[in-house]
Amino acid sequence: MDYTESAAVPTGMGEHPVALEVRDVEKAFSGIPVLRGVSLSLRPGTITALAGENGAGKSTLMKIASGQYRADAGTVLVRGDELPTGDSAAATRHGVAIVPQELASMLEMTVYENIFIGRELKGPTGLRRQAMAEEAARDLEEFGVDISPNRRMGTLPVGIRQIIEIIKATRTGARVVLLDEPTSAIAVREVQRLVSVMRKLRDQGVALLFTTHKMEEMRELADHVIVLRDGRLVLDTEMKAVKDDEIVTAMIGRELENLFPELPEHGENVILEVRDLQVDGAEEPVSLTVRAGEVVGLAGLVGAGRTELMEGIFGMRRTLDGEILVRGKKVRRNRPDASIAANMALVPEDRKGAGGVLSMDILDNGSLPRLKSFTIAGWLRQGRRREAVQQATTAVRLKSRGLKQSMETLSGGNQQKVVFARWLVGDVDVLLLDEPTRGVDVGARSEIYRIILDLASKGMAVVMASSDMPEILSLSHRAYVMREGRLVGALTRAELGDPDVQDTIFRLASGLVDTKHDEQLHHKKGRSA
Repeated sequence: MDYTESAAVPTGMGEHPVALEVRDVEKAFSGIPVLRGVSLSLRPGTITALAGENGAGKSTLMKIASGQYRADAGTVLVRGDELPTGDSAAATRHGVAIVPQELASMLEMTVYENIFIGRELKGPTGLRRQAMAEEAARDLEEFGVDISPNRRMGTLPVGIRQIIEIIKATRTGARVVLLDEPTSAIAVREVQRLVSVMRKLRDQGVALLFTTHKMEEMRELADHVIVLRDGRLVLDTEMKAVKDDEIVTAMIGRELENLFPELPEHGENVILEVRDLQVDGAEEPVSLTVRAGEVVGLAGLVGAGRTELMEGIFGMRRTLDGEILVRGKKVRRNRPDASIAANMALVPEDRKGAGGVLSMDILDNGSLPRLKSFTIAGWLRQGRRREAVQQATTAVRLKSRGLKQSMETLSGGNQQKVVFARWLVGDVDVLLLDEPTRGVDVGARSEIYRIILDLASKGMAVVMASSDMPEILSLSHRAYVMREGRLVGALTRAELGDPDVQDTIFRLASGLVDTKHDEQLHHKKGRSA
């Protein structure tokens, strides 16, 4: 990524010097302060990064600025005019648009229908569909999106839908665009397309504010950085005037000495053995082993088949053939209940959709997979359940107001900790982790790394799929590289420490290695242990 490019662009003639200003904004939920007197301003033609730990108040601030939430105190001004608080329609009229993490696209409608929704072109005989499609095609071309405006939104990747939401916002006259975690759920190639779109808008004089947990994205995109901690603004400066360590310290309130703990020694006993497991849709079967206390990483590009393999091992995804053994005993395939009975646990990538039930409280989420162990003759043993979940949440250092707090009110990092904790209320021999720190801030990420290695040090066999290369390199005793559902490489701990290993992994993952090298590594994977 290019960290040297200057993002500063002169504002246009007649442009108000401040596109958006927030003054002394306060907000609390159920009496718990979320924002405490926050003030900031965005200039036209600039990109500002909004950083902070999960729960720092970033999303709440954006929702107040875009009129979705009503502030308890303070004001929001757009180009000098006060914005009515809690009025999203007024925010839109004033040129403020938000693109949230959970996109509001109409998936059954076409691209052009989404772009023109609420401002359709009409003629004497009805909607001018051809004119809308042609104008949408020009918009898509301008922003480098090569798709038909007649495509149905539901058929498009998340990253493309995100850009279409931005196009829609700017075509309604938005001069302030707020992007909440825009890159958290999109592929690398889509990130680069999004970067281009954001720079184009900046060059047109739009003020952009985006949240991210990735320091490299801040460096690449932002001219300004603002940091929130515990609902307070603690840093507001030009990006070029601050170091990465200073941003991290501002976020977590302390210096982060070592993000990655030291790897514990693993045992020799094989805990998990996968023999020629044929996942439905994969090109060929997969075999691997994991020892007691060992963390085995799964690297690869988006779509490599890592999630499918993890779900196949756990029984959530259909497998056609092969064997899965835990401590030498066969586990019935395609049966998650059999996997749980064999002391296997899966922490999925989508903690909101498949990991935790956001409408439930911590207590119910923490005990959900093991309710049978707390039940006698149909009666739930509440005391025992509460004690077990309390111990588990304490072990993962969960920050909450108590076990009755709803999952949806927790920060992303703490939601992930609850998903971890739910498996600690019983015995676990095999822990499958799919993108364990996706969307988690640097402070919570450090804690999750320690949790993973603490669990490994107790003898668990851990399989971890991650798109974060430093996680693979720093947390894995060994790593496999996947491509198109196949294992195409196996790397030892010594090889993971090689200075050129990232290039090696990328070449394997993308199929750039020569056939002979690929065949040698493919043969090696079956006996690497």
